[in-house]
Amino acid sequence: MARAFTAQDLMSRSLVTLKPDMDMEQAIHILLKNKVSGATVVNDEGEIQGVLSEKDCLRIFTSGAYNSLPKSYVRDYMTKEVTTIAPEADLFRVADLFLKNSFRRLPVVEDGILVGQVSRRDVLERSRELWQAAAPPKEWTDSKYIPDALRARLESRKY
Repeated sequence: MARAFTAQDLMSRSLVTLKPDMDMEQAIHILLKNKVSGATVVNDEGEIQGVLSEKDCLRIFTSGAYNSLPKSYVRDYMTKEVTTIAPEADLFRVADLFLKNSFRRLPVVEDGILVGQVSRRDVLERSRELWQAAAPPKEWTDSKYIPDALRARLESRKY
């Protein structure tokens, strides 16, 4: 049987982060330059203060501030309530959090400090590895719920 992956196995350690006192124009430039849809906001000690996403950035424009963009800071637009995960959380826990929430990235925190980030894509890539390593099912225990045409297609697949 394949080994279960943890957040530590999935996470990226090379992260784009922002500071709460950073100017929003600079923050948007960093997101665009790095081609990321959001970044974790941390203080000088590496503690999470929030997350700034593209959606958060769009609030500047939808609020009408685009007419005369005032000096604004990341702390003014970031999402302050951040769901995090521990490095030892398993792949299924991480996937469950993504299914129950709309965010695209999940900060990995150890002893209160940001150590990495897991994305939906990271979970999908590792899930594929598990599927490829899994042995084909020996019997369909729920076959009474599967239409005959679908059951025939599933049983004909090569694993």
